[in-house]
Amino acid sequence: MNTANTIRNPGAITSRETNKVLRNTYTLLSMTLMFSALTAGGAMALNLPHPGLLLTLAGYFGLLFMTSKYRDSGLGIAFVFALTGFMGYTLGPILNAYMALTNGGQIVMTAMGGTGAIFLGLSGYALTTRKDFSFMGGFLITGIVVAFIAGLGAMIFDIPGLSLAVSSMFVLLMSGLILYETSNIIHGGETNYIMATVTLYVSIFNLFTSLLHLSGAMSGDD
Repeated sequence: MNTANTIRNPGAITSRETNKVLRNTYTLLSMTLMFSALTAGGAMALNLPHPGLLLTLAGYFGLLFMTSKYRDSGLGIAFVFALTGFMGYTLGPILNAYMALTNGGQIVMTAMGGTGAIFLGLSGYALTTRKDFSFMGGFLITGIVVAFIAGLGAMIFDIPGLSLAVSSMFVLLMSGLILYETSNIIHGGETNYIMATVTLYVSIFNLFTSLLHLSGAMSGDD
């Protein structure tokens, strides 16, 4: 009976699997965002110092590697929470710095609102239109690498103009990555919800911090 149904409708299982990946991804993403917000709030309340560039990069890439390594086991979920919790901790001191500004609360809320609007808008568009954005993959990888290197240069050599340009690039790149990854899940290119969650979380995190930087600059307080 089940075999016959599958033969008559070969896309049924694929559709069910895609919906399962989407459901698990958004469930885990919601949980990790809340956990990240809690760790950021804890870091703010305790006024913890920022770990610094080298430790941040080591922690991020190390936890990302472990998450990818154990992506097919329960340990993968544990490492997802470790990664997002760590990123939340690094965000806490940054938020404290902005909140200390005259209109810091407004800057943070503007960045948060913009991040939410962009993510929901682009995700909704990809889900409803079901367009295939896989063609963006090569461009996004190249763009992210270039923007990352340029961002390091802006920090090392203290070039504010370049830093703002990098933030603008990241807003566009992370928006594209949201479209790409959502489309990737829909069309079966990404079947592991743990890695899909990490990609979307990183997109949201970088989108928020970039908008935060740009909002602060436009307010004249950054």
